[in-house]
Amino acid sequence: MAAGAPNTNLASQARRLYTEELVKGLPALVQAALDGARSLFEKPTEHAAFQRRRDMLQGLNAGAQSWHRGLVNGLRHALLHGGSTTRLGDLPSMSPGQLTLVDDDTIELEIVTSRLALAMMDRASWEFADLRSRIAHLEGRGELDAHDMLRAHVLARIVFEAWRASGQTLVSWRELQPVLHEEFALLAEEAYHETNRWLAERGVLPEVDLRPFIRRSRSHPAALPSGGGYAGSGDSGPPTGFGHTPISGPPSAYGSGSGLMRGVGDETRMMTRAAPFARGRDHAEAVLGRLNRLVGRQVPAFGQSTRPQGLSPGLARAIDTAEAGIRQRMTTTAAGVDAPATSPVLLEDIQQRKQQLKKAAATPEERATIEIVALLFQSILTEERIPAAVRVWFARLQMPVLRVAVTEPDFFATVDHPARRLIDRMGACVMGFDSAAQKVGDALEREIKRIVQVVEAYPDTGRRVFQTVLTEFEKFLEHYFRTENEATRRGVSLAQQVEQRETLAIQYTIELRRMLNDMPVQEGVRQFLFHVWADVLATTAVRYGAQGQETRSMKRAAADLIWSASAKVTREERAEVIRRLPPLLKSLREGMASAGMDAERQDEQIQQLNNSLAAAFTAKTAAIPDDRLRELMDRLETLEELLPDAEDVRIDESMVLDLSGHQSADLEVVLDGGSMPSPAMLAWARELQVGSWFMLEYRDRNEAVQLAWQGMRRQLSLFVTAQGRCVLFQQQRLASYLQAGLLLPAQDEALTVRATRSALAKLDVDASRLLN
Repeated sequence: MAAGAPNTNLASQARRLYTEELVKGLPALVQAALDGARSLFEKPTEHAAFQRRRDMLQGLNAGAQSWHRGLVNGLRHALLHGGSTTRLGDLPSMSPGQLTLVDDDTIELEIVTSRLALAMMDRASWEFADLRSRIAHLEGRGELDAHDMLRAHVLARIVFEAWRASGQTLVSWRELQPVLHEEFALLAEEAYHETNRWLAERGVLPEVDLRPFIRRSRSHPAALPSGGGYAGSGDSGPPTGFGHTPISGPPSAYGSGSGLMRGVGDETRMMTRAAPFARGRDHAEAVLGRLNRLVGRQVPAFGQSTRPQGLSPGLARAIDTAEAGIRQRMTTTAAGVDAPATSPVLLEDIQQRKQQLKKAAATPEERATIEIVALLFQSILTEERIPAAVRVWFARLQMPVLRVAVTEPDFFATVDHPARRLIDRMGACVMGFDSAAQKVGDALEREIKRIVQVVEAYPDTGRRVFQTVLTEFEKFLEHYFRTENEATRRGVSLAQQVEQRETLAIQYTIELRRMLNDMPVQEGVRQFLFHVWADVLATTAVRYGAQGQETRSMKRAAADLIWSASAKVTREERAEVIRRLPPLLKSLREGMASAGMDAERQDEQIQQLNNSLAAAFTAKTAAIPDDRLRELMDRLETLEELLPDAEDVRIDESMVLDLSGHQSADLEVVLDGGSMPSPAMLAWARELQVGSWFMLEYRDRNEAVQLAWQGMRRQLSLFVTAQGRCVLFQQQRLASYLQAGLLLPAQDEALTVRATRSALAKLDVDASRLLN
């Protein structure tokens, strides 16, 4: 689209829509703040905190309406100023002779609004980047004004000015800050997204991908349609316009200690709850795309594969010096000479090294890369869920990653770069541990240390060394959970036995069907062999081996049963059946008991077999020739040689009921719950990686679990709690729990993606730091 008046008008309409979306979400947001304040007040705490929270709740109940009106008026004022607004609370311009100390109130305003703006951009930076590109395109400019109303810091100032004007205090804001940051981040993301969608539908940069967006599942009664407004407000505009504050309920709704009217009960999940996907590949690629576009505006050659690939001599020397300094610091720390490398110390080191490296850089691309890598590692090293013992090893990866990032531009262009994948895999494995315990296990910590040292030892191999150690780390994890981790070792062993038994049971069933396909075996006996005895054979083979004496006894029992159920037309044959029957029934009961079948079900099976044997006595069944029986015995003896390949066996949903026999004090098998999974959810279940942490809601517990093992073709998956409790899922059931939101990733995005978003938020505020 060419720039012009119609396009400027479209940009103005987009700002109005953005404002309307914010206004529309304010009632639910204010109610969420009230709910958050009430929740804090109801929590047991010391007397001083109790008083603060009581005052906060009373003040918010009294001033919620005023705060809401102030928010709406502030947004309306910003919109009426044509899309660009002056900074609220700015100091007046002064001549040098008039300079005075900045008062504390102004400093606090700057701190509070900056933190709120960063919280919003941390969540909504990619949506804002799309919208900024579209608006700038419409208005024929390279960038939005620094104080355009679409920018997060402008909204943050409106929010806090309205907060103070309604009589709320800075102390209350700080008390409620986590709730406020979360709610305003969600609201800003939704408003940006809806505005992007509206513009894309009108052909404004439609090639900018709009990711699937799931609106907040939380619903507050305040957001329900209502014809009522504030009493005496004097507003008469439409419900979503700027002359009306769309709060439902009576005027006292916010002032009441009980909150708004609860016309709708809490949302119930039951069997149909749908949970969003974890942020996956599309999201990660979108974040990287926004980074490249943002940096490309400042450094046009950034990320281009045609630019020179290789470190300039000065930067190469500076990186070597920095790396040597990092290793020396780690050595003296380990020897007790220096204090432990805490996050503030590591961050200070990053800042100092960054400036030294930038001075040594020869090109704008190198300086920009140094800045971005530093920002990535600032985010990684401030991630509280990474234990301190491991955090220092992540810090040592900064220089090797910087080398790769400078020499391989696709480091910033693809999520598949092995350096990124290595950091993400190691982070996923350690970020579920209790960071307060600062312990991840000696073997895992040693492996991470070894990997970092190998990467450092081969500085000129680029991605190859990262790919090599990534492959080694995957192999280590498989071995670690199976043999070295005390919490998972027994559970993995049990899960492997379950898989072996279920696979063998299916294999035995397939081969028994082939063997008996053209034999005149009574139907009751046939079904018993397929549905019961195949599992008995599998259980015995797992415990005692395929050629063990006990397994051979179970095979003979199968042959005896088939013979006994064939027609008996002579007195001698019937006498032989009577003689063999007691030991046969004893063997059948012992086999069923060994497979975990209770006595009641055993009785049912024996009764059905008795009916089949009675039919044989009356010669109502067909006779099996002796040569066919001998052939059957020979095939049973060598049954294992005939079994289909285990790789071809699928433990599908039909096996779930049979898995109930594996329930024990050491292993819980998930047999119910969740919702019918879609193909996409089944695909997601197959993509989960060993070592990743999740939150599992099961049997009235909600706890962190780690994926410790996956079977062949990922048909079975074992999760283990930090205390060693083991939970086994079949693939279909696992997908059901993912879809129902009963199993949620502890990380909604990879470590490097989160770090990239953090870097984006900082660069959005000040892109000039790339080259300074």
